[in-house]
Amino acid sequence: MLDMTTTVLLSVLLCVSVVLVSAFVEELDDSFMETKGADEIWLIKFYAPWCTFCKQLDPVWHEIGSEMRSLGSPVRVGKSDATASINLAKEFRVKNYPAILMLKKDVKYNYSGRRSKDGIMDFANRVGGPLVRSLSSLQLFQHAMSRHDVMFVYVGATSQLKGNYTSAAEELIIHTYFFSATREVLPKAVSLASLPAVVVFKDGTYFTYREEDDGTLKAWINRERFPNFFHIDSYTLYAMGESDKLVLLALVKERHPCKESLRYKSLVEKVAAEQREFYSRSFQFGFMEDTDYIKGLVMGEVIVPSLIVVNLSNDGYFLPPDAVETERHLLNFLNGVLDGSIASQGGNSITQRVRRFSYDAKVTLIPLFTQAPLIGCFLVGFIFAVVAVYCYLCCKNRATMSDDDDNDAVATLPRCQKLSDKKSN
Repeated sequence: MLDMTTTVLLSVLLCVSVVLVSAFVEELDDSFMETKGADEIWLIKFYAPWCTFCKQLDPVWHEIGSEMRSLGSPVRVGKSDATASINLAKEFRVKNYPAILMLKKDVKYNYSGRRSKDGIMDFANRVGGPLVRSLSSLQLFQHAMSRHDVMFVYVGATSQLKGNYTSAAEELIIHTYFFSATREVLPKAVSLASLPAVVVFKDGTYFTYREEDDGTLKAWINRERFPNFFHIDSYTLYAMGESDKLVLLALVKERHPCKESLRYKSLVEKVAAEQREFYSRSFQFGFMEDTDYIKGLVMGEVIVPSLIVVNLSNDGYFLPPDAVETERHLLNFLNGVLDGSIASQGGNSITQRVRRFSYDAKVTLIPLFTQAPLIGCFLVGFIFAVVAVYCYLCCKNRATMSDDDDNDAVATLPRCQKLSDKKSN
């Protein structure tokens, strides 16, 4: 009897907790844009009822809603069924599920990072807070430095440069934090030739923006918003496409890396640090453990450990023509990529797109046939049946149109002859 009572109480408590957590996430429909307040800040997940990834994200989303409320954040958390609230999904240009976006003062920000609680919370706090955060003391500056691998700081009074900095922050706040400070706040070791200035702190040092050498401020921030060398996953690699840089990757084993993996990794890290002046404008450096993205890029298996340079602007890649044993070998490889002596492979031509589509289909279908051959046969047969019906309807429609055109021509023939006879008379 006691066990039954305990079970009932636990069930009631579980139901109450689920209801309370769910209350922190609001369901939004097509009326949202008309009823929301002008100053409200929203973090919204667009989902589809049939989407498996959306269902997997549900518990995380409710945790985010609960934590945002408990922290007193101004960000409100909502979700919307994109298949039911079609107009709202169209307003936010939702194409994939789940889609995560923020709305702040009628400006929409898209989140494209990892679907984890920490990643989404950091995005919400970054976009939901001040566009440019003021650092009023050395202690605040040091605290910010301890939390961020890359930190942009505007130093000086109001100027045109500050206006450009704020404009860049409006667009790039989805990627990184922006700060401002006076010269007195910075550590004494930081030397600035003149003010105002924009400084990036990363990799244990700092670099100052120079318009004559670095181009536009926005482009410079886009290039510098990553550490010079770090662990890169597929989400980060995709985001690097906006930096217009090539990416040199050491492909290493995930667990218990072998001696060769460690050698490739340390070699790339050394070149990234010691040759920054020569290669940082053209290359981003890092190492990758999960090679699924690279397999899809090269459309085949990849050797691990190994080196590869990825061109994210056109889905191209470069492989070393010879074994890379020393730093000089690696530098020769990078120089060959830059001067064109090493040919690019892959790309996004029509032929490559067809090949990639075939590869993706093969990678998807082979496991399906292996694990569930009947379902695989049914799906493939269904797809071919749909294509066959579509082709048949197109051919039938074309034949019908051709017959109609012939009938129209025959119907107008006597009329034309009659007009011709009148003219001859």
